[in-house]
Amino acid sequence: DLESHLRRCQQLSVTVLTDHQDLNNTELKTILNSMAPQQYRIRAKLRTYKPQKLYQSIKLHCSKCKSLQEVPDGDDFDFILQGSAVTAPNPELHNTSWYDSVMWTTQDQKQRKIAIHFVKHDEMLQQPEDTLLMIEGGTLKEVWKLTKRFKCVIPVRSTEDDLELLDLSAPFLLQGNIKYYGCKQCSTPKPIKSLSSVAAEQRPSWEPTEIAQVLGIELLQYVFIMKFTLVDGTGALNAYLFDY
Repeated sequence: DLESHLRRCQQLSVTVLTDHQDLNNTELKTILNSMAPQQYRIRAKLRTYKPQKLYQSIKLHCSKCKSLQEVPDGDDFDFILQGSAVTAPNPELHNTSWYDSVMWTTQDQKQRKIAIHFVKHDEMLQQPEDTLLMIEGGTLKEVWKLTKRFKCVIPVRSTEDDLELLDLSAPFLLQGNIKYYGCKQCSTPKPIKSLSSVAAEQRPSWEPTEIAQVLGIELLQYVFIMKFTLVDGTGALNAYLFDY
């Protein structure tokens, strides 16, 4: 149970040291019967570790509500993008004071409408490596292609009054090959026009933490978690590795 593992990691715990020659070895049964916090040096064997595959150790963690969740796979994101593409871009939201827009219709059977909004700075478009853009109606392949050229990509959809983020099951921001997610429980998404304040800065950095804050998103952090079971003949001890 990932939630219980995380709670164990965040409680005061016994610290097991594999170094520190000034401390004598302590049997595991003594540690199991001790009160936290304490520091011990042990000599033990590794019986098991979980998960068996390293990539399964990467989770998403909310520092506010302490929740832990699996990293969604690409199929989930693709499904959300397909669902959002059903709603055609709203032309009335194009070409505002802080972004320029282009829209076209695909030549395939679906005739899907795609809109890309390029955020400006000082009323000027920036170099691609400095540009944040927003895309409506794009596929997963198209979104990834944009991340290779532009600094930041935000998938959005149209409402009557403004652009808005997709479901927070999808990443709210992509930068290079990194997907940034928000906590559903702790986030209160704001309209996309909130980004105009960042665009008006003298030198917009488009850092994920700043974008998340402006959009009312509680940013989830990637963490590395593993469980080890150690034995020494006197007992078995579960140890948890939790690292950002």
